[in-house]
Amino acid sequence: MQGQNRSNIRPGIEVDIVLKKDQATGKLTRGIVKDILTKSPNHPHGIKVRLQDGQVGRVKEIMRT
Repeated sequence: MQGQNRSNIRPGIEVDIVLKKDQATGKLTRGIVKDILTKSPNHPHGIKVRLQDGQVGRVKEIMRT
């Protein structure tokens, strides 16, 4: 599932994100959502989240809900 809609994302789900430093390469980082940082209901580049390990990036794929 894609990560452009805020309604699909909630704390505790597993996602793949792109970190700011990896935007050029598109390298994905997997983790569990701790906080949702984007306030708008959707974002074309993916909803920005903070993972439980503290990394921040935009959701590209939702692994499971």
